[in-house]
Amino acid sequence: MIGRLLVIAWKELLQLRRDRLTLAMTIVLPLVQLLLFGFAVNTDVRHIRTVVFDQDHSPQSRDLARTLEATGYFDIVGQVSGYVEIDRALRAGVAGAALVVASRYASDLAAGHTAHVQLVIDGSDPQVVGAASSAATGLLAAQASRLVAERAVRAGLPSPGLPVDLALSIFYNPEQRSAVNIVPGLVGVILSLTMVMLTSMALARERERGTLEQLIVSPVRTVEVIVGKILPYVGIGYLQMALILFAGSVVFQVQIAGSIPLLFGLAFVFIAANLAVGLFFSTLAKTQQQAMQMSLFFLLPNILLSGFVFPYDAMPLFARVPAQALPLTHFIRIVRGIVLKGSGFSDVAGELVWMTAILVSLVVLSSLRFRKKLV
Repeated sequence: MIGRLLVIAWKELLQLRRDRLTLAMTIVLPLVQLLLFGFAVNTDVRHIRTVVFDQDHSPQSRDLARTLEATGYFDIVGQVSGYVEIDRALRAGVAGAALVVASRYASDLAAGHTAHVQLVIDGSDPQVVGAASSAATGLLAAQASRLVAERAVRAGLPSPGLPVDLALSIFYNPEQRSAVNIVPGLVGVILSLTMVMLTSMALARERERGTLEQLIVSPVRTVEVIVGKILPYVGIGYLQMALILFAGSVVFQVQIAGSIPLLFGLAFVFIAANLAVGLFFSTLAKTQQQAMQMSLFFLLPNILLSGFVFPYDAMPLFARVPAQALPLTHFIRIVRGIVLKGSGFSDVAGELVWMTAILVSLVVLSSLRFRKKLV
């Protein structure tokens, strides 16, 4: 009995060795994912893109901005001239925070009065709020202690109170509810998972059932086959999206602040891109099982690198490159921008360009991979 079991086990190993695609996914992909995610997954949010609204224009206010950037938690990406521009920068995703320095900042410090500073934070990501507020509070507390000590030395007396007051303002999610951040992201994650899995087995299923021969002898062109297999699932994607948004609104009270037609219009490109990913997998796979394995391996990078769980800005540069190639990365920015911030088309146009480029590339690759002949 043991001998027969060993023979069957050896036969299974030989079959696995001949199946190079499955063997590669079993050995190589886990190592690649370990190295990639081990370095990329980082809960310590740093390098938050920040704009500065400096109403004082003094050496002290400029020094405050430079000191804030030196902490490593903030990257100064530009200057703005009012709260309207701050709101525009946060809605478009250009910045995640804004430093506002009061007009009498330097003179209040010189006179021994309390100087006022405001930090405006994009509350759509609670992790960014926590990191930004903690870093800014710690910095200003340290600066206040230093100024108190210097003033006491000059005057020979202790200074009353802290010389710098920090006011925190949280836009879009002032209550800091996690559902406000998670529910819009789940729209993209669920759509990506189901769309890729539905289509990844499309050509593999045709090959296993023998119906691929009918496509080969038909007058249908390669691109028409690819696009034709994508279209039926677009309606399914829209149905899923509507159900998720409706449930999120009723159950979790996540209201849509922006344009629903705009959101559904841009979602077409995202749904089509994920269907194209699935079709590309189906051109690589020989069996439905292989196609399913590729879909499952694709799911993990989607969740960890897209910004759904961990902020994109917290990832190192080498991890951001593959993240930019994921349609989910750009759609999460779109859906969170429209649902939470009321973003308009101009605010998310850049993400649409990225998704369109990914879609076109995948359709071309799938068309090149698919040959109207049996291999």
